[in-house]
Amino acid sequence: MGKGDFLGEFEQLLLVALIRLGPNAYGVPIRQEISKRTGREVPIGQVYATLDRLERKGYVSSRLGEPTPERGGRAKRYFQIEAPGIRAFNASQQMMARMAEGLVVMGA
Repeated sequence: MGKGDFLGEFEQLLLVALIRLGPNAYGVPIRQEISKRTGREVPIGQVYATLDRLERKGYVSSRLGEPTPERGGRAKRYFQIEAPGIRAFNASQQMMARMAEGLVVMGA
């Protein structure tokens, strides 16, 4: 992978949320999953901006659901991780494991 191909922390969290949520992965549940598992409150705009960036890289794809009256006739945008996203996630995890290999951190 090239210099800009490794994922940042939030990108990794987002991809894991997509995997956990499966076909129900859209903005609000993604945000809730990240908040629930990390204790971090995440602005919904950050979720969508990161998803858009990951989609441009080909790591995720999106589709529009059916419009619903509850949403004022607007459709939900559902996301899923794609094979390049899985590869990027795995490579980022492996890189961190190599960096941490053999370390013993004291004084925490």
